[in-house]
Amino acid sequence: MTDFIAAEDRALLERNGLASFEALWALQLEPVDEPNTERGGVSTVCRLELEGQAYYLKRQTNHLTRNLAHPFGEPTFARELRNIQRYRELGIPALAAAFFAARRQPGESRAILLTRALDGWSDLHQLLEHWSTLALAHRQAIILAVGQLAATLHGAGQLHGCFYPKHIFLRTRGTAWEACLIDLEKTRPLWFGRRDRVKDLEPLLRRVSRYWEEADVRLFLETYLGGERQVDDWMDRLGARQRDKEGRR
Repeated sequence: MTDFIAAEDRALLERNGLASFEALWALQLEPVDEPNTERGGVSTVCRLELEGQAYYLKRQTNHLTRNLAHPFGEPTFARELRNIQRYRELGIPALAAAFFAARRQPGESRAILLTRALDGWSDLHQLLEHWSTLALAHRQAIILAVGQLAATLHGAGQLHGCFYPKHIFLRTRGTAWEACLIDLEKTRPLWFGRRDRVKDLEPLLRRVSRYWEEADVRLFLETYLGGERQVDDWMDRLGARQRDKEGRR
C-alpha cells in the first residue's frame, strides 16, 4: 500500500519535519497504554501534539493480518486505513487518518498510522459511568445519537465488528449530540443482512444493560429502525442472541 498523507495535515507535518515514515518512526514519545502484542508482533500508541493539533501516533512491528489477498500478511494498519477511507466515502462518521506508511526489511514489517485525536469527545463507556448523574434530556439525546450512528453505519452496508461503548465517541452540538466510531480494523460489508445487523448491535446492548432501561433500548431501536413498527421483533431477536451467547459460557 502506498504512503498516505491527508491534504488537511500535510502542511503541518511538513513544517514540523514529520511528513515521512522515517521521521515519525524515530520520534521518542511515551505510550498512552500498554503495547498490543497480539498477532506475534508489537503495536504502540503515543499522543503527539503539533501547534495546537493533537494526534495519536500508532506504530507497529510484525503486527500482521493474513487473508486471501495477502497470504503472507499485511500490517493491520493498512486495513484500518482502507476502512477509515471507506467510511469517509460512505459518509459514516469516524476518526480521521492523517498519515500512513509501511516499510519492509529482512525479517521485519513496520507500519505507522497517524490519526487526529478526538479531543472534546467522550466515549460512551465514560458517559455510562456517570449515566445516573446526566439529565434525562442528555441521556435521551445520547441514545438518539448512538441509534442514528448505527443506522448510518448499517444503512451504508457496513458491519463494524466491535460496536462497543469504548469505540463510540460523542460530543454535544447545542442541545443535540453527535457520534462517531473508532477502531475500524474489523469492519466488513454486511454479508448476511439482518443477521449481521443483530450480531453488530447485541454486544453494545449487552454492555449498556446495566445503565439503560427497557425504554432506553426501545428508544435506541426506534431511532435505528426509523419507527416503532419492528421494535418488538428486534427486541426478541437481540434477546435471543444474548441468551444464546450466555448459554455458551
